[in-house]
Amino acid sequence: MARLVIVSNRVAIPEEGGKAVAAGGLAVAVKEAFTAYEGLWFGWSGTISEEPSEEPTLIDRGRVQYAVVDLSPQDHLEYYAGFANRALWPIMHYRLGLGAFSRSDYAGYSRVNRTFARALAKLVEPDDIIWVHDYHLLPLAAELRGLGLDNPIGYFHHIPWPAADVFNSLPASGELLRAIVDYDLIGLQTEADVQNLQRNLVDTQRAIPLGGGSLMVDGRRTRIRAFPIGIDVAGFKEAAEKANANKVVRETIAGLRTRKLLIGVDRLDYSKGVPERMEAVESFFASNPDQRGNVTYIQITPKSRSEVPEYEQLSRDVNEKVGEINGSLGDPAWTPIQYITKAYPRPVLAGLYRAARVGLVTPMRDGMNLVAKEYVVAQSEDDPGVLVLSKFAGAARQLPEALLINPYDRFEVAEAIRAALYMPKAERVARWKPMVERMTREDVDWWARNFLAELENFRTMEREAPTAAAAAE
Repeated sequence: MARLVIVSNRVAIPEEGGKAVAAGGLAVAVKEAFTAYEGLWFGWSGTISEEPSEEPTLIDRGRVQYAVVDLSPQDHLEYYAGFANRALWPIMHYRLGLGAFSRSDYAGYSRVNRTFARALAKLVEPDDIIWVHDYHLLPLAAELRGLGLDNPIGYFHHIPWPAADVFNSLPASGELLRAIVDYDLIGLQTEADVQNLQRNLVDTQRAIPLGGGSLMVDGRRTRIRAFPIGIDVAGFKEAAEKANANKVVRETIAGLRTRKLLIGVDRLDYSKGVPERMEAVESFFASNPDQRGNVTYIQITPKSRSEVPEYEQLSRDVNEKVGEINGSLGDPAWTPIQYITKAYPRPVLAGLYRAARVGLVTPMRDGMNLVAKEYVVAQSEDDPGVLVLSKFAGAARQLPEALLINPYDRFEVAEAIRAALYMPKAERVARWKPMVERMTREDVDWWARNFLAELENFRTMEREAPTAAAAAE
């Protein structure tokens, strides 16, 4: 049986006995892929070392082996904090004004991808299937091909892929586009993302469309398709149903008394629209004074990327906004916004989602947004809440029954909050049911199986394909 090699920026290494160490949402998503394969998971250890070893550290956990490498301070500054999160991330999220490109950061990004490729190539066996994840590693396949690897290599892009005019504003865009076609299969979250990348490759790299999402660039075939990522539906539903046993959930529900709950859960990032959402909640209370004291908004926002200046400023802005709203609207018996910056485990979040009448998922732009799916799955089938969802989140394509809003229009969001709070039970059930059925069919296992089956199938077809010259004719 073929071995699966997963590559990501961070690796979640289970402790002895199988308990996983959290390393972001990716850990939950990719672990399903290992259920059908023996495997290797390769990536950054999370450790910054003055003199990193050239050899990866190997950790055996039964069916899956983990291989991690450290980064030097310069690598971390240029590859991770620099190009990945100050150039690629804002551009991919249509925030051109926040992009900060430097040649030294791009050189560090390229260098770390080259280092990863050299370390990984020593571990790869001829029959391995390689699945690379996310924007940190766009050039990795090109580096591996340069070292002579001919294995099937797939790539999944977890964030949006922007329109060509946006992506091409990045000085290194042409090099990245030439590198990405060394993947056999490129998975994106939505059909809109697929179209953006395909058009850019055709227009700038003279890619030849072959039909079925396949393209040929300089004699090499690649396929680009949408694979909307799912969640662990069964596990999350079970966690929600059992959440009342959790002390935090019980105390939160008791503290609400008869108040209805609005909830938002987001990593602290300018793409998530947290300040804009707070302004919408402020507008809701301003235009619905009868709801003051009857509705509470809990915003859970763990901090992230604190070493990046834009995130430090965002943290200050959000804290100031919370203070302004609570100071102007609150009273001794009621605080409009409860702002929490600590992270909670899945059972707590599942219970809070279930208790919330309204889930606010209003990013300015998002590849998918799994919080939207978690909120839907956590609801009680007898009395579900209402999802208010940004039309700029990838999840909006799969959850059209949500109240879809423009997150840039705080008055529209405020009206959606009011509509959600006053929505009759029959309508809430009618909207929720098709969404949860869809999420159950298209869960994380469905996502992993479909991507890997397509990767194996496409590489078989590629080896039997006509030559570039014949295809061009």
